Amino acid sequence: MAFHIVLVEPEIPANTGNIARTCAATGSHLHLVRPLGFDTDDRTLKRAGLDYWHAVQVHYYDSFQEVIDQHREARFFYASTRADKLYADFRFQDGDFFVFGKETKGLPQELLDANPGSLIKMPMTDKVRSLNLSNSAAIIVYEALRQTGFANLN
Repeated sequence: MAFHIVLVEPEIPANTGNIARTCAATGSHLHLVRPLGFDTDDRTLKRAGLDYWHAVQVHYYDSFQEVIDQHREARFFYASTRADKLYADFRFQDGDFFVFGKETKGLPQELLDANPGSLIKMPMTDKVRSLNLSNSAAIIVYEALRQTGFANLN
């Protein structure tokens, strides 16, 4: 199994490319929910992912509901600056999905309202609104890997 990073309507190709590189390094799957704020042939997207795209399992969806429908057995965690609990407060397990919203708005409020027990945040000062999307994804997936003993990684 593997961890899964879900990007709901990502807007910045460099962030998605960096996250793809993190997925390649960790064996995680990348799930992209349309509409995307860029073309998947975008030079910036490919450059940020370097030459690791062949090592990433990328899945495309037309809605977040489609992700849920195809992975009903999975546990989903939703990253939000509006969450009450820290990501480190949770015990992750192989196969978990980590869901991130678009860079400018985050996840839709109705999605957060529907999943109050699965909201996670990273601690930070009040001097910034949020961390960079690719940094956030890396922090959470590496914590999940740490908790599961870095299985299948050298």
